[in-house]
Amino acid sequence: MSSPTPDEPPGLRTGTLTTADISFFVVSAAAPLTVMAGVAPVAILLGGIGAPVGYLLAGLTLTVFAVGFTTMSRHVRSAGAFYAYITRGLGRPVGIAAALVAMLGYNGMEIGVYGLLGSATSDTAAALGHDVPWLPVSLAGLLLIWYGGYRSIDFGAKVLGVLLVAETGILVLLAGGVLLDGGAHGLSLGGLAPAHVLTGGTAAVLAFAFAAFTGFESTVIYRREAKDPDRTIPRATYIAVAFLGLFYAFVVWTVIQAFGEDKVVQAAADDPGGLFFAAITTYVGAWAADLMHLLIITSVLASLLAFHNAINRYTLSLSEEGVLPKALGRIHPRHRSPYVAGAAQTVLGALVVLAFALAGADPYQQLLLWVNTPGMIGLMILQLLAALAVPCFFRRIDHREGVLRTVVAPVAAFLLLAGAIGLVTAHVDLFTGASTTVNTVLVSLAPAVFLLGLLLAYRLRRTRPETYARFAAEPATEGADPSCPHPTSSSSTPASATPSSPAPPPSPSMAD
Repeated sequence: MSSPTPDEPPGLRTGTLTTADISFFVVSAAAPLTVMAGVAPVAILLGGIGAPVGYLLAGLTLTVFAVGFTTMSRHVRSAGAFYAYITRGLGRPVGIAAALVAMLGYNGMEIGVYGLLGSATSDTAAALGHDVPWLPVSLAGLLLIWYGGYRSIDFGAKVLGVLLVAETGILVLLAGGVLLDGGAHGLSLGGLAPAHVLTGGTAAVLAFAFAAFTGFESTVIYRREAKDPDRTIPRATYIAVAFLGLFYAFVVWTVIQAFGEDKVVQAAADDPGGLFFAAITTYVGAWAADLMHLLIITSVLASLLAFHNAINRYTLSLSEEGVLPKALGRIHPRHRSPYVAGAAQTVLGALVVLAFALAGADPYQQLLLWVNTPGMIGLMILQLLAALAVPCFFRRIDHREGVLRTVVAPVAAFLLLAGAIGLVTAHVDLFTGASTTVNTVLVSLAPAVFLLGLLLAYRLRRTRPETYARFAAEPATEGADPSCPHPTSSSSTPASATPSSPAPPPSPSMAD
């Protein structure tokens, strides 16, 4: 673990996070318990007993995306994550635009969830006979998450590890109870038949399934703090997407078995919010249902902390790039965390939460769904651009990677992700429950921010050419200060560079 000398400013804790730590951050951001108990019943209602296959197909698509994504991670050491990859492949204007979309995406995914925290806590308290308003809970959550981000990254990893084990554990307990009892009418794989998978609701199920993986790609955000990032980042990415895909499909299948394939759709229609709680009450006990209510709250907190840490590191990187104010890039001298970025993100979250509260908005139907939706679409657009950037990047550098990793998989991922974005936008009303006008605004936000980013890029090129030229530059060494970029000419590459220690690629030239 590196330590700053008395003459240099503190940096992030390098060499701290293991594969397991990063996997905890990524899987926690997806909030498995919340996704299963809160969203999977709707997927079953729309897609029937073939719903588990939707999660498998989404996981398979994102695994294909991960092939090119992780291959490129061995060649791009910039701390800018998504926008650095996109800049390397598609040029600085698109990269700068992607950076703004990333800020929209991650902030949208986090801030909206404070509404879910408030509503879930209020519902749990009501079930126990208490009346707890949602707004104080959401504001308290903002302070708690701020503190978690203020502390060191290894502290956050430990917290998320505990919370993730708890929320997945209750789902495993439910699945175990169903399997041991044999389900309602015996265990069946009938839902895997094509007749049940290829139905009118398949597209809607796929839209929900892709949304359930949001944030899995954030492994690369922690590159500067990872142990052996060339190995840790790919491993954590594959572990996260494989775990989520298989776990989601397995849990949904067991809940279908709990009610029976002939009755589960009607049960989901009668009480979608209570489907998982009814199942665990029947097969494990009422105490387990009460515990599940409480663990949904901790699941939401884990997701909030994971996204908060990701946002802070994006803000730090953009501050170091000169795109955001320099003050946002300050690192805490003891905890080695981007604490000013964390404070700014907390203030932004508080302003949004208070604005919705003052407008009398519902914390779930409006704060959560209306703020999350453009965030989700923004992150999917980033995945799409990153997939396209991979073959463009490798086409312009010397490398020893195979064509499967650098062309075939990324192009396939691009086509599959384009279809996924089409499914989500076509069925956005299922996510929001809002009017056509509201849905049009929500779907348009990410493209509008992307266009604003392009305008910002051209303005930077004209008014601040040095900042523009250094955008997403490679650091001199792993974990070094990004404000001191590595020389980008190919002549600076040492002849002894090996595939295990790839030389920094040349500066992006497309559309500069």
